[in-house]
Parts: sequence; C-alpha cells; structure tokens
Amino acid sequence: MTPPARVLALCGGVGGAKLALGLSHILSEGDLTVVVNTADDFDHLGLRICPDLDTVTYTLAAIVNPHTGWGRAEETGNFMAALSALGGEEWFYLGDKDLAVHVERTRRLKVGEQLDAVTQGIARKLGIAVQILPMSNDPVATMVATDAGALAFQHYFVRERCQPRVTGFHFTGIAAATPHPELMDALAGDDLAAVIICPSNPFVSIDPILALPGVREALRTTSAPVIAVSPVVGGAAVKGPTAKIMAELGLEVSARAVAERYVDILDGFVVDRQDAALVDQIARTVDRVKVAQTIMVTLQDRVSLAREVLLFAKRCSAKARGNPVLS
Repeated sequence: MTPPARVLALCGGVGGAKLALGLSHILSEGDLTVVVNTADDFDHLGLRICPDLDTVTYTLAAIVNPHTGWGRAEETGNFMAALSALGGEEWFYLGDKDLAVHVERTRRLKVGEQLDAVTQGIARKLGIAVQILPMSNDPVATMVATDAGALAFQHYFVRERCQPRVTGFHFTGIAAATPHPELMDALAGDDLAAVIICPSNPFVSIDPILALPGVREALRTTSAPVIAVSPVVGGAAVKGPTAKIMAELGLEVSARAVAERYVDILDGFVVDRQDAALVDQIARTVDRVKVAQTIMVTLQDRVSLAREVLLFAKRCSAKARGNPVLS
C-alpha cells in the first residue's frame, strides 16, 4: 500500500507563501493543496481584492516582488499616478500588472463564477500546478477592534499602518460561511500525510480559517499530523504586526504563546533556532517540538525548511500524545 503523500498547507500572505513555495519544490504535482485566508479580501475602487490569495499565487508563479514579498515583480505604477492626479483614493497601492488580476477576477465573479474557480483559472494561466484554494467561497471580513473604533482589516493594516491599538477581532460572515469542501474532504480522508500551519499571522491569517464552522474540530480528528511553524522568532515577528498585536492583547510575544493558541489541534510545533531555550516549556503542552532555521531569506531556505517540516511530520504520528519528541 502506498503511504499517504498529500499535504495540506494553511496560510495567509508573505510568511505562509514562502513556506508554500518551499513545499511546492519538494512535493510532486497534485500532492500539495494550499488553503488561503480570504477574510482580508475587500472591495476597492469597484474591484474585488484578495491580498493573501494574490501573494500566494504570485509567489508560486515566481513573479512576486522580491523586495516586499507581495505584489508583482518589475511592477509599474502608472494607474496609481493617474488616479492620484485625479484626487482618487490612493492609500491602497495597485500596480499596473496587479490591477489586471483584480479586473479579471471581478469580471468573472460578476458573471457568476465562484472564487475557487477564478483563483484556479488565474493560477493555471500563470503556470502554477499547485492547487490553491480560498478557505471558503463565501465572503468573510476581518474587523479589527481598536482604541480608534472598529476598522475593516485593510483600513487598519494599510491605511492606518497598524497604528491604532488592537483590542480584538471579529470575522463578519464567518458563522454563515461554508469551508471549502475540498478542505473538509482532505481532513476527513485517509490519503493525507500532513497538515502544515504555515508561519502566518495567527490572528488575521490562520484564525479565520480555524473559525470556519467545523474546521477546528476536523483538525482535531484528522488522521494526519498537524504541524505549525511559529511566525514569532526571538520575541519578534518575522513579518507584519503579529508581535504588536500580541503585546496589545496582553499576550507574551513568543513562540510559546503561539503554540498555546493552537495547542488543541497540534501534533507538532516548529520553532526557530533562536528559540531553542523555549523547547522544554513548549513541550509541556505540545509533545513534539522541532528546532529549525525558520527565517526564510533565500529559495534554498524555503526548500530546506519545507523538507525539515515534512520529515518532522512523519515522526509525529497523529493524535498520539504523551511521548515528547525534541529535536
């Protein structure tokens, strides 16, 4: 009998996309499915914008801007310059090549196509063999509770540059949203080798996926090991406002706090070498802890981490608690 080879990766934007790229260089075509957060999607200038889906797509297509980790490489800004000259909204940057994706997505959605079909269609045109799925075809929107009032996520993240103090999050539409059926089928199947929670922001990238009805319970009961990679290294976030959010919510800014957030679904947790001293503490709640280089600067870094995570997953027989594995 052929052992399971299929891997499910849950991710948000830049950090998650890096690991997804590494996984795509190791796994055979058809063995990797990337399920992407869509709670930061929004309508802007009459267009449907899907930031995390686009970051994952551009990364896997090798056309992402290497300096930012988001947007397209060798981008031009003629549209934004012309819009600014007309006094239009310019707080959310849309490059000229990027704009084409939003226009095509919006057109296809308006004629009745589902977001998953649109996403896969764009991915195929860009030469991507990996299956990229939105977490749901139903709209979900992250609202950020702050000391300046409630803000839509992109208003908080981009327009306000994460400056307001965060007091909580709410996912509008989450209770009525249906998880993507292929996500649920994968978690219930017997051909799944591992679920990898990529090093994305736990609050705004991973929590929306976990908050979809039935997903967290499916992760608890899946036969495959569930492995998370910490997005916090040495008490700081590798990318984005994760550390700021944790501090403002009164949480310890550490890999240990991230592990505790996922503890009910985890079979293994990966921390950076800088956090090796936390392994014994983390192992009190997550039996299997792996130390690796999780900061991914180069493509080789991404591939190396992906390989270590997959090997670690093989050592983590699902749901078998109480036998710590430290490495």
